[in-house]
Amino acid sequence: MPQNVDESTVIRRVAREGLLIAGGGRATVLQNAHPLIAKGTAAHSRFAARPLSRLHNTLTYMYAVVFGTEAQAQRISQAVATMHRRVAGPGYSADEPALQVWVAATLYDTAMILYDAVLGPLPEADADACYQQYSVLATALGCPRSAWPASRSEFFRYWNDMITGLRPSDTSREIAHALLFPANVPFTLRPAVPVNRFITIGLLPAPIREGLGCSWTPRQDRLLRRGLQLTARLYPHLPHALRQAPKNGYLRSLEKRTTPARP
Repeated sequence: MPQNVDESTVIRRVAREGLLIAGGGRATVLQNAHPLIAKGTAAHSRFAARPLSRLHNTLTYMYAVVFGTEAQAQRISQAVATMHRRVAGPGYSADEPALQVWVAATLYDTAMILYDAVLGPLPEADADACYQQYSVLATALGCPRSAWPASRSEFFRYWNDMITGLRPSDTSREIAHALLFPANVPFTLRPAVPVNRFITIGLLPAPIREGLGCSWTPRQDRLLRRGLQLTARLYPHLPHALRQAPKNGYLRSLEKRTTPARP
């Protein structure tokens, strides 16, 4: 069972920042760049009809485990674990520790890229603590703690090996296209689609981007870096209530879902 994450943990200082939502597309595309995860996504979800559902479910799970009460974290983790037991087929299973580690790794790496770029790198001790705490996103689902790389240096080796060794499948490319060019998006969110696509493709590691067939030019790269620099000047001055609005909204929704109805 997952343990409720303490208020003082570094992961809470990082994961509370709404700017991390901008990396949701990157993490999701990276997860499905793994051919076995792509197999499960294609066989057990309606990713083309509901392109935002995986991101929504991931955020619900993350906020529940990191910020929710112990009861909320356990309830959501159990629900996700139950769903994962049904996601299995020839050569793949969502309960496979290596796949659970990869999913958590994409969330950790994406969070660190955006946090470092906009709010600055964490002090070394905090960075080490935050890394260890991010393992909860895998272990809350039953993944053994020993499967998570033991240190940040081991994680960097693991990450580089995965990025250079992964060979996205045709299904991976199909899913990436559906996420980058979604067909069913609420009208109010449509103006954000090109921005999300630009950020997602730009933040992907080059080998994965190339493996998925996504084009990216030096001019686009300069534009993305300038955008991150501008965000770094403006975002830290926003009110904390605004910066934490996504997290607070998910927690309010979670409380409604997990509070027993009164007779």
